[in-house]
Amino acid sequence: MPIIINLDVMLAKRKMQSKELAEAIDITLANLSILKTGKAKAIKLSTLEKICEVLQCQPGDLLEFIPEK
Repeated sequence: MPIIINLDVMLAKRKMQSKELAEAIDITLANLSILKTGKAKAIKLSTLEKICEVLQCQPGDLLEFIPEK
């Protein structure tokens, strides 16, 4: 998939564990793991907004487009 989710990078920069973020944005650790591994087919804008709010970042810090060759 050409959209890469850099959630693990932002978590490391903020020195936050996945469990802490999941609790802060009120989603299950399993669903957060799906996002982190790039297996998610979609993400709600409200979820993205909560992640950005907690991690104090912009959506562009989390999402990256890499075209397929």
